[in-house]
Amino acid sequence: MGKIITNIEELVGHTPLFEFVNYEEKNDIKAKILGKLEYFNPSGSVKDRAALNMIKAAEKNGILKPGDTIVENTSGNTGIGLAAFSASRGYKLTVFLEPGQSEERQKMLRAYGANLKSMFDVPGVPEALTNGTFTTQFYQDAIQAYCDSQPTKHYFINQLANEANPGIHYETTGPEIWEDADGKVDILVATSGTAGTITGLSKYFREKNPDIKIIAVQADPTSRPGGSENPQTLDGTAPFGDPGFPDEAKAPFIVGFDYDECIDIKGEDAYAVGRELARTDGVFLGQSAAAALLAATIVGKRSENAGKNIVVILADNGMKYLSTNMYPLDVKVQ
Repeated sequence: MGKIITNIEELVGHTPLFEFVNYEEKNDIKAKILGKLEYFNPSGSVKDRAALNMIKAAEKNGILKPGDTIVENTSGNTGIGLAAFSASRGYKLTVFLEPGQSEERQKMLRAYGANLKSMFDVPGVPEALTNGTFTTQFYQDAIQAYCDSQPTKHYFINQLANEANPGIHYETTGPEIWEDADGKVDILVATSGTAGTITGLSKYFREKNPDIKIIAVQADPTSRPGGSENPQTLDGTAPFGDPGFPDEAKAPFIVGFDYDECIDIKGEDAYAVGRELARTDGVFLGQSAAAALLAATIVGKRSENAGKNIVVILADNGMKYLSTNMYPLDVKVQ
């Protein structure tokens, strides 16, 4: 029977679990790499799940009412998801963007009607960055102070500390994967910005299979946005296990996070894998998704993992990265 969709919320979730058969064969991978294609969500990323759930949680708690302004700091995808659902549910949205976001992401945010600002527009942030007192907690407090100073209701939705962020992956993403994989999930591979996705999934899968291996993926220090002059950085990845990265600078969900291994990925290597997959299986990945796939490839080539199911979370596709160095016009066809 046919079904007519009347709200984009109906399109969130139930994304495909895709085995990269051609890629596995080409790279002689004996494990099964199963990609959760989260770009099938309506605004194009895994963050749609958290964005909608955080808004619904605020409504349920009486915090948000139509006409209010939602405020968030973001590297892009959460902001885009919030922009889409703010538009559909009658909210305004102000986004404080971190530096270096692609042109495509900024244009999408504006298309949904979001008010774009730089993180340097948050009162106190430029000074804190100059004098070395900037931390993740400082930034959160500064944004909350900004909201409190506004003449109308401004709600800081705060994905970094909002339990509705990891909660939705425990409630929906994990069960979807478990069902599609017939209960056989041996290894989970995921990158993180806030660690909401991997936190919620890890909780769910450790309950289902105590022997599961959780593989966290972070950008190599030379490939972190804002951390170097390298033009091949990895957006949407945050440090997990880097001992040189202080806890107070990490997203709160990451601190104390339980994982079995953390793999560093260089931007240029992830970019190459993303371009390769487009040609082997016709799947077009974004930066963090390509980094996660490369980490899954590394794990999948280990002899002890032959025959195992490796689920890798693919946050978005490559459409938001066409203006970056990931998909240049002069790339050679192999």
